[in-house]
Amino acid sequence: MDILATILWPFKWILEAILVSAHQVLSLIGLPADEGYTWVISIVVLVLIVRAALIPLFVKQIKTQRTMYTMQPEIQKLQKKYKGKNDRDSRERMAKEQMELYKKHGSSPFSSCLPLIAQMPVFFSLFSTLTEAQHSKPGVGLLSKELSYSFAHSSFLGANLADTFTTPGASDSVRIIAGIMIVLMSASQFITQKQIMAKNQNPDIQNSQFAQTQKIMLYVFPVIFLISGISFPLGVLIYWLVSNFWTMGQQYFVIRRMPTPGSLAHKEREARMIKKGKATAVEETPAEPTPETPTQRTQPLSKARAKKKPKGRK
Repeated sequence: MDILATILWPFKWILEAILVSAHQVLSLIGLPADEGYTWVISIVVLVLIVRAALIPLFVKQIKTQRTMYTMQPEIQKLQKKYKGKNDRDSRERMAKEQMELYKKHGSSPFSSCLPLIAQMPVFFSLFSTLTEAQHSKPGVGLLSKELSYSFAHSSFLGANLADTFTTPGASDSVRIIAGIMIVLMSASQFITQKQIMAKNQNPDIQNSQFAQTQKIMLYVFPVIFLISGISFPLGVLIYWLVSNFWTMGQQYFVIRRMPTPGSLAHKEREARMIKKGKATAVEETPAEPTPETPTQRTQPLSKARAKKKPKGRK
């Protein structure tokens, strides 16, 4: 057994347990065990449970993003301080000061990626499970050979869940369904990132390195999904699509309730609170100008006039 398989084994076991349990419950309430929509609903249940378990990590991600936005003015000062200094000592000092800055704010440049990283074992485990199911191989836990075969060969809208866009001899139904889901998956990723930049970003840091990284991610991740999605089985596409919809809705809720200070979403939330009477508008009253005491201007005297004696005096 290789290292990757050893790492994924517990994740695969848990995923199989959730998937098979959901499938059995749906079968008990009357849904056909071998129908594709029964397995699709089981995948949706799997997404809901996994994403609910990741909520603490998502909250941490949001707090980290807000902290990163708050830190940007200090990071820009640090970058300006070492601008043009490319020697080794300067780079080391800058890295050290930057890490001290992260430590001061209790943040990390990698914390915002934790939810995505945490999903990677789940994604690879599900991908591995479905790949094995294509060959009717049993799973590592509750997914028996019979259930694996049923899962892989169950039909959903005329396409098997184990088929991919690039499967040799794939039907038009497979390619149409896979293509639609790949486009929706990429679009949902784009919208999720776009709403962060459009509504939850302080305009004062739009030119910071962090903001520029966010702009790059706006286009990079959808392209990655678009390219790699053609090799994903339909079961994985369903999982990833539902997960993206969850992220999009969750992100909308958090931005609406906990916006970044100074962002458009923050101003909109303040306006809603004022409209509901839960907050009072703070109007800046311009200070009254202090009246100036009129003074008579004294004309400067030339030396000739200053020396001239007034008339009537000797």
